[in-house]
Amino acid sequence: MNKAVVVFSGGQDSTTCLLWAMEEFDEVETVTFLYGQRHKSEVDCATKIANDLGVKQKIIQMDVLNQLTSNALTRSDMQIEAEEGSVPNTFVEGRNHIFLSFAAIYAKSIGAKAIITGVSETDFSGYPDCRDAFIRSLNTTLNLAMDYTFDLITPLMWKDKAEVWKLADQMGRLEYVRDNTLTCYNGVIADGCLECPACKLRNDGLAKYLQGQHAS
Repeated sequence: MNKAVVVFSGGQDSTTCLLWAMEEFDEVETVTFLYGQRHKSEVDCATKIANDLGVKQKIIQMDVLNQLTSNALTRSDMQIEAEEGSVPNTFVEGRNHIFLSFAAIYAKSIGAKAIITGVSETDFSGYPDCRDAFIRSLNTTLNLAMDYTFDLITPLMWKDKAEVWKLADQMGRLEYVRDNTLTCYNGVIADGCLECPACKLRNDGLAKYLQGQHAS
C-alpha cells in the first residue's frame, strides 16, 4: 500500500499538503509536534482538521527545544521581530531537522516511505531549514541513518503563497483552508491577527490570488 506521513501543524501550508497527499496516496497519517509554541492552539486546530478529514494523528512532545534555543515562537515574552534582510526571531533552530527526523522514525514504524512537509523556498521568512538543499541533504542522511528508502516530498517548495491558495482552490478546498487553519503567530484562526509576519504573508498571497482570479 502507498502510505505517507504528513508533518502537520494545522496551518495553511501543512493542511494544503495534507489535502494533496490524500489525493496522491492510498493511506495518509499526520504527525503533529508540541514544542512549546506560543500559538499552542495550533495543535487543537490540527486535531480538528485531522478529525474532519478522517486521518490518524500522532502528537509528539518536543518541548525539549525550549531548553536549547530561545526565540519569539516559543517565548510569549519576546516581541516578534522581522527585519528586512535578516532571519526573523521566530526561527526555531533545528526545528525542521528534528521534526523530519522524528517523523521518519514514525514513518518507518508504520511502513510509510513518503514524508510530506509544507516548507517553501519561494515565499518564506528566510528560515534556512526551509531550503530545498537542506531537504535533499536530510533525505540522503535519513536513508543512510535508518537503512530505509525515504522520500521527503515538498509539494510547495517552488510555490509562492498565491500559488498555494491556487492549489487549495484546484482541490475545491480554498474556503475550508481559509476558515479552519491557523497560521497566525498570535494564535488567531482563519485570517488571523492581520499584523504578524505570518498573517501578512498568508493574506497578501490570498489577495494576490483572488485578484488574479477576478482579472481572468
